[in-house]
Order: sequence, then structure tokens, then C-alpha cells
Amino acid sequence: MANAAQFRVSIRFVNDMVILKRTTVSLEAKKQGNGGGHGKLAGVADWTLRPIREKRCLTLDELVVELREVQGVEAHRVSVWRHLRGLGLTHKKRPAGRPAEAARRRTGPPDMDRSPPALHAQHADKIGIH
Repeated sequence: MANAAQFRVSIRFVNDMVILKRTTVSLEAKKQGNGGGHGKLAGVADWTLRPIREKRCLTLDELVVELREVQGVEAHRVSVWRHLRGLGLTHKKRPAGRPAEAARRRTGPPDMDRSPPALHAQHADKIGIH
């Protein structure tokens, strides 16, 4: 208990360290996370880029649906977004064909029927989009 108070840690922490030292002969921290590349989207990385190349204005939601229907992979849109970000993809801030200057000058209520932003390659040469 004195050691726990001296280092301002809980008694449970000290006990866990004693057990770890006895079982592993080391106090080295265990690796965190799953190591990456093991998720269900890792197996479809090459396929993921194909629809984006073919349909240049593919939205994230559309890609989630295609993954489910074509590949049989059920994934949450946030997981798909992280996967795409890992591949070097970003999203467009406004629909295609809408210049930034025109968007700044626009007045009135926002367009409710506007389509969601499409995906595009930050580094188009990496995935063959030109």
C-alpha cells in the first residue's frame, strides 16, 4: 500500500503489475489495438477503388450499399469512411459542377434536394483516377 501511495496509483494497479511480472517476467506493456489490416474491409480494398473509378460521383452511402449488395460485406458508414481515408480518399465539399465562388455568393435557404458530397481521390494518381 505504501508503494501505491508513493507513486499515486491504485493498489489494484500494483497487484496487476506483480501478477504481470510473475507470469511474463517483464513489465513491458502489451500491444494495443488489433494491429490493423485485419478488418472485414481489408479483403475488399482493391474492389473498393473500382466503383469509385467507374462512378466518379459515388457517395459514401452508395458505396456502403454496393459493399452490402455486391460484396456481401455489412459495414457501418463510419468504418467505410475510415477505410477510404486509409486509402488516401477524401470527400468533395460540394456537389460536382458547383464553383466555390458561386457557393459563397448564394443567398436564401439551403438546397434541401442537393445530393450528398461525392468521394474523390486526394491523390488521384494513387488509384488511377485522372
